[in-house]
Amino acid sequence: MATSSMLYNPPPITRSNKKRSLSIARAQKEAVLYPPHTSSSTQAIRLAASLSNLLHLHVEAPPGTEDLRFSKRVTSHDIEEKYSAPMKSPKEVISSKWREMHGSSDWKDLLDPLHPWLRREIIKYGELAQATYDAFDFDSFSEYCGSCRYNKHKLFDELGLKQNGYKVTEYIYAMSHMEIPRWLERSRLVDTWSKDSNWIGYVACSDDEETCRIGRRDILVAWRGTVAPSEWYEDFQRKLEPIGHGDDHHARVEHGFLSIYTSKSKSTRYNKSSASEQVMSEIRKLVNLYRDRGEEVSLTITGHSLGGALALLNAHEASSTIPNLPVSVISFGAPRVGNGAFRDELHQKGVKTLRVVVKQDMVPKMPGLVFNEGLERFDEHITGALEWVYTHVGAELKLDVQSSPYLKHGLNFLGFHMTETYLHLVDGFLSTRSNFRVDAKRDVALVNKACDMLVDELRVPHSWYQLGNKGLVCNEYGRWVKPRRDPEDIPSPIEGAQKHNLNIEEAQKGRERLVHLQSL
Repeated sequence: MATSSMLYNPPPITRSNKKRSLSIARAQKEAVLYPPHTSSSTQAIRLAASLSNLLHLHVEAPPGTEDLRFSKRVTSHDIEEKYSAPMKSPKEVISSKWREMHGSSDWKDLLDPLHPWLRREIIKYGELAQATYDAFDFDSFSEYCGSCRYNKHKLFDELGLKQNGYKVTEYIYAMSHMEIPRWLERSRLVDTWSKDSNWIGYVACSDDEETCRIGRRDILVAWRGTVAPSEWYEDFQRKLEPIGHGDDHHARVEHGFLSIYTSKSKSTRYNKSSASEQVMSEIRKLVNLYRDRGEEVSLTITGHSLGGALALLNAHEASSTIPNLPVSVISFGAPRVGNGAFRDELHQKGVKTLRVVVKQDMVPKMPGLVFNEGLERFDEHITGALEWVYTHVGAELKLDVQSSPYLKHGLNFLGFHMTETYLHLVDGFLSTRSNFRVDAKRDVALVNKACDMLVDELRVPHSWYQLGNKGLVCNEYGRWVKPRRDPEDIPSPIEGAQKHNLNIEEAQKGRERLVHLQSL
């Protein structure tokens, strides 16, 4: 399960641990007497404090302090109780404040300090964005490489996200007319489910229970991002091009992002209609369905990295074509997408955007590493209308890797950019003037799902999230082979795709029989 907790076995509480426990106790005393601010040695103190809690080490209460957290001896019952406790606090009913949580006031006075209700909502949408990675078939030796590994009816069940209260209604597929390395994964096999398209995200809707809790029927769109930012950075340094109608339209967006959002071809099976047309068709259908029932409806669009860029394009189109629909974007590690006029249009259309960024992550600084919104302080007569300058949109929640005692603080561009790193930092963020939240509940092991960001003392393997035996299964002949997908998890057929999928299955059966005969 993608979001299941990875449990570690803490060392037993024995005499051999005594010296270590006492040293941690001294570190705790120093942390109480000298709160950490800027000294480099304080990182060790903070780490010791966090590790003592996580590893359940017995720590004698330092004499002269009134910190009672370590006065009680840790027992095996305490350890069992800790591991059987939920990873999250009970959900609060936010129906009375849903518009503020959705950004009606641009999250004023909610970000610093971070309101606990908003923290939970940000993490919820971040987990729904992370699902687009966890369910994606990255295996280049799979005939289904580039697709979702599960059908839409069981996606959240398979990923352990059912508790978030959403149901997937439609999948989104994308292609691009420009050559982009690796984000559009290609199977190495001749017979593949699609040579042109990729699963890029999904549309979901809050169920009745979640709708009651959050105060409206929420339509969600989640967009997938790239695997590694270095793989697409050079390709997305092209010209800004107009978005909207008319040659004199000043709103411009990056060419590559727009190509992914709008590309289509009649010769393809999954992109006879573009990602834009697919997602807007489903959004309109759901909005009409629930408005006809007299319900209040909102649209929340989320995504990480490239997915955050596509979320803004989606928000621009939705706000332009569906009247009176509250539209919000919550993005993670997203790059700049367009110019100042594009930002202003989104603002005028009422789109509310919250960008969650990590200080050390390079992707939110691109494109426009040099020429960006900072130039707006110059007189317009000097810089012109800035139609060629990239500009960020909306409010910003800025996080810092250095704030967490669980994370390595060396240079790690991939780790800085990962969604799970973002969610860990959101979970621990109180304010820019506070230390990492001591009662943060999210499992820190999730940070290392696809990178190596956790300190070694936690003993969590790096990049641990993968299929058992890397996807191979032992067949009836004792051979280790790629498994056949359940028919319900084969990408949804569109006009002739069913026959294509059957041919793939028969071809694989034939290969297995041939291997068996050759071994005789």
